[in-house]
Amino acid sequence: MSAVYTWIETFNGQAVPSSWEALGAGRTLADSMKIPLVALVFGKNANAVAATAATYGADSAIVSEDATLDGFRLEPFAALLTQLVNENKPKVVIAVGTSRARELLAASAADTDSSLLTEVTELELQSDGAIKVSRPVYAGKIVSQAVGSADGTQYLTLRGRAFKPNAVKSDAKADIKTVAPTLAENDIATKIESFEEAVGSVNLADAAIIVSGGRGMANNPKDAPAGVADATVWKAQDGFENTLKPLANVLGAAVGASRAAVDAGYIPYAHQVGQTGKTVSPDLYIASGISGAIQHQAGMRTSKVIVAINKDAESPIFKMARYGIVGDLYKIIPALTAEFKKRLGK
Repeated sequence: MSAVYTWIETFNGQAVPSSWEALGAGRTLADSMKIPLVALVFGKNANAVAATAATYGADSAIVSEDATLDGFRLEPFAALLTQLVNENKPKVVIAVGTSRARELLAASAADTDSSLLTEVTELELQSDGAIKVSRPVYAGKIVSQAVGSADGTQYLTLRGRAFKPNAVKSDAKADIKTVAPTLAENDIATKIESFEEAVGSVNLADAAIIVSGGRGMANNPKDAPAGVADATVWKAQDGFENTLKPLANVLGAAVGASRAAVDAGYIPYAHQVGQTGKTVSPDLYIASGISGAIQHQAGMRTSKVIVAINKDAESPIFKMARYGIVGDLYKIIPALTAEFKKRLGK
């Protein structure tokens, strides 16, 4: 069956929201190729997720609800995807490039001897059926263009938030086909003994707004209370908690940080944005006390609007910011928070 396959990633029986972005990109390709858009849903609650996928633009769905697929393990997922590709010969397999999706599509592409393009931010169908893509390389300093092979199936993983989901059609329906898993439990070497969810984890990848702090959060430690062992660290930690978080709460934003702030112990690693942290593409990125080292730029340069707040007017962050404010973040951020509260009625 000639089609565009879109893998819908799930967690605890619910679709990962970024999967709808993949359906948005898939819809564009399917319409250009004049072929169906098919959602692939494996694991617990797959039929219900497939029904939701229809409202996000899927024409049909292939599901497998077998217990071997309840938790993500590469072996059964890759075996099933590879079997479906070998049997049905889809033109494209597409997914948003989460860690699981990158692993899954890479394994299946290798198994089927197919082309794989990753970190895609733009795509265009060529006259011969090949897909031309744009993707950031060298830590995002340049944009590369590449073309997949028109022979066989083309695998694509997308950069998160690079594509918009389709408009929801609540009454849309899709034909759902159920398939059996490829591997039995005894054939799978990996076993899941238990699962412990991280409490208070940060979802920077899906955040539309991010308020980040850097080394500059440690400015003016003189007001630290008596008895504090390291006034600089105290000041920065207090700044994240009582200066940046109130602004983030008003804006409905996530709190990020530079590597310098994380390494200094100001905030946990889960908040780190950059080459060795999370890569993000929010609609609005507010960089507070961040100089803008190239490693940090690599993780946030695709943000749609960047606002920089820094005492040093020569900081590299100002070269990539649309709006820049030179001054003390401990005066500017509270003023912004108060103004946003007023304008947003909070």
